[in-house]
Amino acid sequence: MHKSDDFKDTTLPVSFEDTSIAFQKKSDKELLLSYFIFRLTKSPFLVKFLSQAPKLTLAMGLPVKPIIKSTVFKQFCGGEKEGEYADVVRQLGQSGIGAILDYSVEGTEDETGFESTRRELLKIIEKSKTNPDIPCTCMKMTGIGPFELFKKVTADVALTIREQREWDKVKNRLETICEASFNADKPIYIDAEESWIQKAIDDLAEEMMVRYNQSKAIVYTTLQLYRWDRNDYFFELIQRARSKGNKLGIKIVRGAYIEKERERAKRYGYRSPINATKEETDREYDKAVEIFIDNIDVVEICVGTHNEVSCRLLIELMAKKELPNDHPHIYFSQLYGMSDNISFNLANSGYNVSKYLPYGPVESTLPYLARRAEENTAIAGQMSKELEIIVKERKRRKAEK
Repeated sequence: MHKSDDFKDTTLPVSFEDTSIAFQKKSDKELLLSYFIFRLTKSPFLVKFLSQAPKLTLAMGLPVKPIIKSTVFKQFCGGEKEGEYADVVRQLGQSGIGAILDYSVEGTEDETGFESTRRELLKIIEKSKTNPDIPCTCMKMTGIGPFELFKKVTADVALTIREQREWDKVKNRLETICEASFNADKPIYIDAEESWIQKAIDDLAEEMMVRYNQSKAIVYTTLQLYRWDRNDYFFELIQRARSKGNKLGIKIVRGAYIEKERERAKRYGYRSPINATKEETDREYDKAVEIFIDNIDVVEICVGTHNEVSCRLLIELMAKKELPNDHPHIYFSQLYGMSDNISFNLANSGYNVSKYLPYGPVESTLPYLARRAEENTAIAGQMSKELEIIVKERKRRKAEK
């Protein structure tokens, strides 16, 4: 029951067209900055250049950090430290939108870095206990353990004694984080990563869900629906949750590593795990939404998407089942700095909404920002849509003056 792009908002209890609500927290100056950033990111060539230039100039010691921080970092990140991101969390909360604090330091490959990430996650979880504007937290498994170790475990390669000790440390870190989330009564989303390390992540996530999701979903695993096998896995997870008597926490996204996945499959001569077309991915995503609705008694979901059609589909299915807009098993989520027309209008209509809010030192979040820009240019029409709603709001404000 996939809805077409011409499906009309007027038949639903929410519209995504009200830009006055979408940009209620942005000044004219901030709106202009957003306009220029999305104009730049429409060009794949410029994105490639800009994703490398900051790293090079910072490495050379050039004083570009203030420029980066006041432009692209400001658009997509909450800040470097708590004093900065706390203001953003509070602002989002005033509009009924929760913040998923995402410690976006990447490239850590040593025990010191893994322990630092663990401590930072525990700090966020502790903050969430008393802050209703932080409804949950999130993590990448490769933030607490070596990528190559996840790769070996996924490939079912025998570990050395040293590697087994490392793996035990990874599991201990994860258990500490999930136990803290359980005690705080706040969910934690475990992000999906590359397919050649995903099986190890899936197995650990399942183990934690059985342990901590007895009465409600605390631990969530993530399904990337650009993979053609994920809905089969979704059904398996539902069956296992029913048989073991635990709740299933699921975050669904379209996917973040499409080029890398296809290149690796081609290089090593195996079938690509990625759908051949975006249309197939859209169908798989919307199928996952329908699977969820049919199993809402056991599944709790975070629908991570910038796709209006998928949001409308879920809204329509909720209305058909006469589910309240703020049903506790359903969260919509978008990235901070994008799709404000979806996030703010949903929240204004009483739906549960969250924004992924990355934070961390500018230098350490550059890989995240570069990947975000490259992913977004690859999404057909996404940058045009962002520009369209900004232009519409600027015209509206100009007409009111």
